[in-house]
Amino acid sequence: MTRMVNCILLGREADGLDRPPYPGELGMRIFENVSREAWQKWLAHQTMLINEFRLTPIEPKARKFLETEMEQFFFGKGSKPPEGFVPKE
Repeated sequence: MTRMVNCILLGREADGLDRPPYPGELGMRIFENVSREAWQKWLAHQTMLINEFRLTPIEPKARKFLETEMEQFFFGKGSKPPEGFVPKE
């Protein structure tokens, strides 16, 4: 049976994640409040951030930046694309 959550991003009940997708308290908050669909939206946004800012995710500074953006994406005012970013159609 699929675990359901009241998704904070989508504003409705949806399928939940199977396990916390990130370590620590932030990972548990995501597990409890974010749906699979919303997590996929974050992964696409994170990929854009990595590409546009030319981040190396193994670097501590880049990981901290992505963690902060992830928290803003789900629980803050949202994570914005870089200035001047134009998505491909």
